Amino acid sequence: AFVPQRLFWCRCNAALYGYAQRRQVTQKSPTDVHSMSKLPGLNELVTLKIAISNTLSSRPGSLLPVLETLSRHGMNLTHMESQLHQYSFGDATFELDFEGTFEDLETKACIRELKELPNVGKLTIIPPRMVPWFPTTLKELDDARTTLDGGTALISEDHPGFKDEAYKERRNSIVRNAVGHRHGKPIPIVDYTEEEHETWRKVYDKLEILHQQHACEEYLRAKQKFNRQGAMTRDRIPQLAEVSELLHAATGFQIRPVAGLLTARDFLNSLAFRIFWSTQYIRHYSNPFYTPEPDVCHELLGHVPLFAHPDFAEFSQTIGLASLGATDEQIDHLATLYWFTVEFGLLETTAGFKAYGAGVLSSFGELEWACARSPSEECRKAGGLTAYEKFKNMPCPQRVSLNARVASKTAFPITTYQPQYFTSSSLADAKGEVMRYCDTLARPFFCRYDPFSHRIKVTRSIERACHTSTADLQASKQAAYFENMQLAE
Repeated sequence: AFVPQRLFWCRCNAALYGYAQRRQVTQKSPTDVHSMSKLPGLNELVTLKIAISNTLSSRPGSLLPVLETLSRHGMNLTHMESQLHQYSFGDATFELDFEGTFEDLETKACIRELKELPNVGKLTIIPPRMVPWFPTTLKELDDARTTLDGGTALISEDHPGFKDEAYKERRNSIVRNAVGHRHGKPIPIVDYTEEEHETWRKVYDKLEILHQQHACEEYLRAKQKFNRQGAMTRDRIPQLAEVSELLHAATGFQIRPVAGLLTARDFLNSLAFRIFWSTQYIRHYSNPFYTPEPDVCHELLGHVPLFAHPDFAEFSQTIGLASLGATDEQIDHLATLYWFTVEFGLLETTAGFKAYGAGVLSSFGELEWACARSPSEECRKAGGLTAYEKFKNMPCPQRVSLNARVASKTAFPITTYQPQYFTSSSLADAKGEVMRYCDTLARPFFCRYDPFSHRIKVTRSIERACHTSTADLQASKQAAYFENMQLAE
């Protein structure tokens, strides 16, 4: 058995080992010269396991000849992990990942020289680690937008527009434009009707009053800034393109159109690229204060303003990066943590509880339920929780300090108010807790987003499995939640 002693996942300091120099390309054809300017892809990393012989492994600098050999051949080290025998004084073993392919002549020469080093007892080539599929470029996000319903099934019998054929066709036409959108193309412009603008105004005006009471200061300032720039006013439904441009200038986040509610894996993966998917259709005009699905009011008045805040943007992207190549179980935990922070997070301030989660900020009733010290009886009954024996006499929700590990494993409903919220003292505090949790996840590789090439760079040699969906897992989890609830008499 081996016990990992130390893990290095960032690039080694170039000055320390001389890895600043790039691999030499033997024949510099135009293609080779072009390839030198590219970041390594998933199949452009080599993993070696090197055992330092027992007689030399305890001596200071026993690894130095290996590092010097890598440096001499211009190999750029991306990961190094040391392992020692747990109960014996066997060989010290190191796993090294570096940029290169087995077809490179320089890589082959380096491996031959490493095998001949007197202190190397054994050298093993490790095949790429298989991980769940994830996008590595902005273009690949086109293949990572699976909706839970195909974009239309959310129009169910409890939807105010269920029997309005004209509304459903209007919504479907907007969905079709979103489905046809691809990376690099302009975001489709929606020619909203006056009736749709009026629905937006009613929602905006009612939320504005509640936001002044219950929204956090960071949200209010960000929303006001969008308002001053004319991109998020009460007068009209904003176009995603104009909002995305302002958002990108603030924190690098961008908006892309989507057909409906994405699966957890695809939605979280996109956050790694600072991409937020937004619907463009709006709720039915007959009941502007209720919608069973996320619409443009929820996206723009709930989510978007805080993506312009650096702390919020950073911890959202951190959750996204942690989701790349994660197991289904890890995706479930990260999605749950996202739910209790980005969707339903609260700040506990001297002025009381303030909302920063989009699910709260875009809900008239839930703003009062989540933030008011003593929610009204009308509010309490409107949230749906009184229908269940466990919550029928609950006067207000539970509010507990955010512990990311606990939050990530806490069950929640999606069709009622939340019975429990997690609170932080500030957005920076929430960010710190989320980032610390993400650092504890067991991962076969680490990654970072390069904002210049818009690509994900990994530290270890990996291979992506076929694209899978977490839709069934999400549906079964919600079904299990309500099956365990007893209806109140």
